[in-house]
Amino acid sequence: VLDSQYGMYVWPCAVVLAQYLWAHRRSLPGQRVLEIGAGVSLPGVVAARCGAQVILSDSEELPQCLQSCRSSCLMNRLPHVPVLGLTWGRVSPELLSLAPIDIILGSDVFFDPKDFEDILTTIYFLLEKNPHAQFWTTYQVRSADWSIEALLYKWNLKSIHVPLHSFGADKEHLASSSMPGRHTIEMMIISLAQSEGT
Repeated sequence: VLDSQYGMYVWPCAVVLAQYLWAHRRSLPGQRVLEIGAGVSLPGVVAARCGAQVILSDSEELPQCLQSCRSSCLMNRLPHVPVLGLTWGRVSPELLSLAPIDIILGSDVFFDPKDFEDILTTIYFLLEKNPHAQFWTTYQVRSADWSIEALLYKWNLKSIHVPLHSFGADKEHLASSSMPGRHTIEMMIISLAQSEGT
């Protein structure tokens, strides 16, 4: 699959993250949410439909993915949702001028190990600007050798594992979708690690 096509499909992780958002829908109205690597934007669209103030983003180098974000918004009657080009690991004017956020979403962004540090660099930058924010992310286990643990430590981040059964996502079918299937999907919430003495 070519890089530019990653964001053109709904992947199983997006369905699981959307299920988490739906399970927490009562807490979403008024929350400021940024979805990174949004592509088709299922989690961001669900958050927006639940009352969150959502910004969708994907790489500025992938205009097809940005157009996919816009199309998803139009199809779901969300024409007011902004779509930004944000490239992981790059400090851009768009990144610097982002309004405060409470929640960052990312489904299956940990797909290619060469991107892991760029993703976490961007997440660290956003969490430093918004210390009480959290990064809600789902990922598909593709290799036992892939880990972000050392990068979390390097960037002073911590993660909490969220069991899928805790929000009804431990099934092969979710919300009439068979996409989760038998894939091994995991969810975690990443936030800033607290310094000693704070």
